[in-house]
Amino acid sequence: MTSTPPAAHALQSLEARLRRLEGAQAARSTLARYMHLCDQPCADSAFPQLADLFTEDAIWEGVGPLYAGKFGRHVGPAAIVAFVGSYLAPSPHFERNLHFLTSDQVKVAEDGASARGQWLMLQLSTYGAGGSEAITARLDVEFRPAPDGHWLIAHFRTERLECVPWNSPDKEAVQ
Repeated sequence: MTSTPPAAHALQSLEARLRRLEGAQAARSTLARYMHLCDQPCADSAFPQLADLFTEDAIWEGVGPLYAGKFGRHVGPAAIVAFVGSYLAPSPHFERNLHFLTSDQVKVAEDGASARGQWLMLQLSTYGAGGSEAITARLDVEFRPAPDGHWLIAHFRTERLECVPWNSPDKEAVQ
């Protein structure tokens, strides 16, 4: 029976920790890109587009009493992009839409084959039909690494927590 020398074991441990840290950061970057595309759709080919952010078997769903029925469940990148894209420009649904993420907790599995993160999200929306609201939601997102090293969304869950009106009815900006 052979044992791993202490220095080799320490190096293996550091490599595993580094893989988990890099995986967690890559998962955060993937979700940040998703939010950027939701706020400002763009076709810049230098960056991943919406469909590129999901695994082939990805699930996107609304959960909880306020979002399960409203958003439903969508499976696969094409269905997810069709659903999410129906809300994005040039759709008249939103005049303005901004997402802010906070309180993230991302944990990469010991084997590095998956990660799961939770965020609180604040969404400030002004609608094309009029009115503005601030929505808070809890996001629970599972990720898997792609062969190219990027991390992809495997399961995206959003649960609305609260919604309140915001912004004055006067559209003039305060200078």
